[in-house]
Formats: sequence, C-alpha cells, structure tokens
Amino acid sequence: MKNFKLVIILTYMLAAACTNQNGKNAQWRGTNRDGIYQDKNLLKAWPKGGPKLLWFSEEIGNGYASPAIAGDRLFINGEIEGNSQVFAFDLKGKLVWKSPNGPEFSGKDFSASFPGARSTPTVYGNLVFACSGMGRIACFDALSGAEKWSVNMVGDLGGIVNMFGCSESLLVDDKNVYCFPGGKENNIVALDKNTGKMVWTSKALGDAVSFCSPMVISLPERKILVTLSHEYLMGLDIHTGELLWSQKEDSVKMEGEYCNTPVYSDGFIYEVSGVEKGSGAFKLQLSPDGKSIKEVWRNLKVKNAIGGFVKSGDRIFCATDDKKLKSIDIKSGSVLDSLSNLRGSVIFADDHLYCYTDNGHVNLINISGPKLEVVSQFKIEKGTKEHFSHPVISNGVLYIRHGNTLMAYGLK
Repeated sequence: MKNFKLVIILTYMLAAACTNQNGKNAQWRGTNRDGIYQDKNLLKAWPKGGPKLLWFSEEIGNGYASPAIAGDRLFINGEIEGNSQVFAFDLKGKLVWKSPNGPEFSGKDFSASFPGARSTPTVYGNLVFACSGMGRIACFDALSGAEKWSVNMVGDLGGIVNMFGCSESLLVDDKNVYCFPGGKENNIVALDKNTGKMVWTSKALGDAVSFCSPMVISLPERKILVTLSHEYLMGLDIHTGELLWSQKEDSVKMEGEYCNTPVYSDGFIYEVSGVEKGSGAFKLQLSPDGKSIKEVWRNLKVKNAIGGFVKSGDRIFCATDDKKLKSIDIKSGSVLDSLSNLRGSVIFADDHLYCYTDNGHVNLINISGPKLEVVSQFKIEKGTKEHFSHPVISNGVLYIRHGNTLMAYGLK
C-alpha cells in the first residue's frame, strides 16, 4: 500500500513537472504580451490549402478567447449553455478536464450578437487563472481542474460589466493577480495569487473598465502596471496601486472599446487604438523613474480597435480599420508601407507576420524585404461566428480559434 501511494505521489510530481517544463508562464499574446512568439525554423511558405491541420476540437464552446499553452497542456475558455467553462487539452487535442466558472456573457440588444468567452486564461506554474465575461475570476489546479478560489469582480469588488462583457486577460506574477473591476472605489485591484484575498486596491481615476489586457514594465526603481480604462492610458505602481501617470484618450466609439495591450520597448510605450474619431497610433517616452510620460508622436490615420499590433526592430505592424496592414516607422510615426484587404489580428514569429483576418483568411507575411509581401494564405473553413480570436504559436504549432472550434496547424 505504501509503495502504491509513493507511485501516486511520484506520478503527480512528474505530471506537475511536465506541465511546467516549457516555462511557468503562459498568457495572452505570448511571454511578454506583445504578440511576439519565439519559435524558430518555421515554414517560410505554406502548401496550397495551408499548413497541415494536425487536429481540431469542437468541444470548446462559444467565444473569442485565445488558448494559452504551458508545457504539455493547452487551456482555453468557452461558453456552453450560458455557462463559462475552462478547458484543458493535451497537445494532441484530447480533453483532459473542464471546469465551470459561473455564467458567461450573453449580452443584450446589440451586444447579444456577440455572446461567449472573451478572456485568455493565464497559467502560472501549476495554477490557471480565468475570468468569465461576467467578471468571475477563478484559480484552478492545472493538473486536475479543481477550483482553488474565486472572486467576483462585480459582486465582491463592486465592479461593472460593460456593454460587451469582461474581456481582460488577467496579469499574474509570483505574488498577485491583477484585475480591473472598474468601480469607483475598487477600480484596479491586486489579489493574492494563492488565496484570492485583496492585497491592494486603487481608485486610480475611477474611470469605467475597457477591454484592455494590461502589461507590466520593469524598471530599476519600480514595476509599472500599464492599462487602458474607458478614456485613459494609465500607469500604476504594481506593488502599491499608486497612480503614477495618466493620459486622456477620448476615442471611444462604444462603451470601452479600447482592446489593444500597449507595448513597451527601450524606454518608450507604443499603442494603437481607436475607430472613427479615435486617437490612432502614438508613442510615449517614459521617464527613467517611471513617474511621468511625454508624447513623442501620434498618427491619427493609423487606427485599430481589436487586432493587436507588434513591434519588430524599428517598425510597428498592425492591421488597421481601413482594411490595410501597415508598417510604421517608430522614429517618426509615418507609414512606410501597406498591404490592402487585410484587417484582423496580427502576431509575429521567425521574421514573419501572421495575420488572421476578419473574413477568415490566415496570411503569412514576409517583412524582411523592402516591401511587405503576402507569401502564403489559407481560409479557415471550420467554426462559427466572427473571426476575432488572436492566433497563438507554440512549439511549432499555429493555433486558431474560430467560435466553437479550435484548430492546430503544423508549421514545421
């Protein structure tokens, strides 16, 4: 009997090690939340019909949430019969576990056309952190799916659910989970990673929540949580919640339409946002102590509501609201080149862009030459509703979520 128990313990420890072997942190848009994936030696062109479809699953429920891959597990949120579910798959597409996370967002009036899961789970070590579209945050054991704790941003923290639901992909570090309830008192909150208890709360500017997933800047003096509210770009001390700086960005077409995570590089913060009257693309200089910002340039003609953007070298790339993929000079903010009929989500790996457009095409784009070039393209035939999810690349595999279907394509 003792030997049997020892085998069980060793098996559990081995499984934990496997889950964490490729890094303890898997999250929204890659390691640094900047849309850049580190995979190398990927296909430089795809065969007709696209790269090989390794597997697909129609078990994930409805939604737009991207997957997070850590070790030998893939985690994704979905909605089934009105309820939020967190799913764990192995890397061959076999369901390992699923766990409920309260009611999922269904919307009303116009927003009822876009029900389903919004947020990408965050994996830290052997814990998975997920947020439903109705604001329920839960921590799950990555191996078993057992829920360890939960906090409701509305009921427990006095937050709000905006017009299109809670879409923030949670930021997690070695101590805390950071979330944006959007209330007047508990505007931005840090929760203990292991218990869910409040560590600090910040009134910030008391502004309503948007759809932005935050990022963190690490400086010698401090770490700064950077996010967007309904109308402001903000920087907070990540250890205390103190508001360090803010900039008004009055460019909201509908409630909280800011979606793109800012990018930090070499002392500068970049953002692309807005539709119609939106503020477009801009570059801010962050002071060495992290306490202030100064605008360097702004390009009002580069606008992108939900597709993200990437910075590679001295350029920013994003698919803009006028259906063009644009290359932007980071020194001046001017557009260097563009490709037509491309609007959607953009990520980067192995010197190429991957653009998943809102008409269902996945494009491989070479950026190494003097001009942007679409090298290969294929169309997503499976799945439901809008093509809004951001692609993910891990271990040479491209993951595309289209509504109720998750697809895995080999890139090597």
